[in-house]
Amino acid sequence: MNSPARKPRQRAPTAGTDAKREGILRAAEALFHSQGYERTTIDQIAAALGVTKPYVYYYFHNKQQIFETLSWTPAVACFTVLDGEQDAALPAHEQAARGIERLIRATIAHYPAAFFAYREPQAYRPEYIAEQKRLAKHFYDKLCTLLEAGRASGHLQFEETRITALAACSLPGFLHSWYRPDGRLPPEQVVQVLSRLAWALMGLRGRAAATGAAGPRRRGGGRPAARQGPGSA
Repeated sequence: MNSPARKPRQRAPTAGTDAKREGILRAAEALFHSQGYERTTIDQIAAALGVTKPYVYYYFHNKQQIFETLSWTPAVACFTVLDGEQDAALPAHEQAARGIERLIRATIAHYPAAFFAYREPQAYRPEYIAEQKRLAKHFYDKLCTLLEAGRASGHLQFEETRITALAACSLPGFLHSWYRPDGRLPPEQVVQVLSRLAWALMGLRGRAAATGAAGPRRRGGGRPAARQGPGSA
């Protein structure tokens, strides 16, 4: 999906220009994460790279475009986890469980940019916000359809569909307030702990609820054992 962010000045991207744009994004991401959107300047981004301001402005119109570009990639990664055909043959409750697990994994994989929208929603243009809401609606409409089908089959047990969907997905939403990649648990264990909590909110019943519906396995079978809580706050 195309980003709603303004197009860069560079009209003919090459491997070299893409690498330079990526370097700007990574330097800006670290600054936005450490000191926030308002306190970060183009001067600081340029200084972090050892380049001049015109170098940054050649690839991005302004600081806001950099921020929106960083935010859009995780938004797409998270809100399209139910798309594609990888789970099409599975029953609805399994599709929902796997989708939420992928949502949590994508949120963590895109740390810290995935948290920017939660921390600083005031930084975005109305056009960006509208497009992100459209993407989120696309995801929640699909998830609610799966939840209702799973309830009808008897594999899920809950009352209000939309509230259940929002509650289950609020778990990765609140990662921004406590998650650290160097916390007590490694990222994949955090994924598994949060996935089981989300499945419990959905009322997932049977073997999938006890062992996990998806996720990488160790050699010889079985999943990494999760401890009693997520990573350090």
